[in-house]
Amino acid sequence: MLSIIVAKAKNNVIGKDNSLIWHLPEDLKRFKQITTGHTIIMGRRTFESLGRVLPNRHHVILCNDAEMSIDDENVEILDDISKLDQYIKSDDENFVIGGATMYRLLMPYCNKMYITEIDRDFEGDVSFPEIDKDEWKITSTEKGPKDGINDFEYNYVIYERN
Repeated sequence: MLSIIVAKAKNNVIGKDNSLIWHLPEDLKRFKQITTGHTIIMGRRTFESLGRVLPNRHHVILCNDAEMSIDDENVEILDDISKLDQYIKSDDENFVIGGATMYRLLMPYCNKMYITEIDRDFEGDVSFPEIDKDEWKITSTEKGPKDGINDFEYNYVIYERN
């Protein structure tokens, strides 16, 4: 089973210059809590933006760069979406973590989305696709903590496919 996990601005922006625009430590903790022990699926640029292999997660990088190689047993590089079938059809939850191209490409195969919705517009160069309200329903909403470190209004919203 595929699920999406993403933080997005009110205007659907998710990043700029291959990095996050905002810093929400509580959201990063939530990302770690939800994805640890699971497979995370991403594009090449998202992997590069991580700066390292995240611990206790199997990384699947979907890219068409035949030269790409990562010497780590927790990293698998695939060159075709059809090779994701084992993750799409799995009973285990596997997480699409970005970027924008991966979200657009894999959203039709996802059954659940964990979205941190930041109540502010940001300027950026990549955006999350529009959510079709006929295909998705909100099953949970929780207000994220706002304090001196997490200084934006935001909600954790879970969507499930209708």
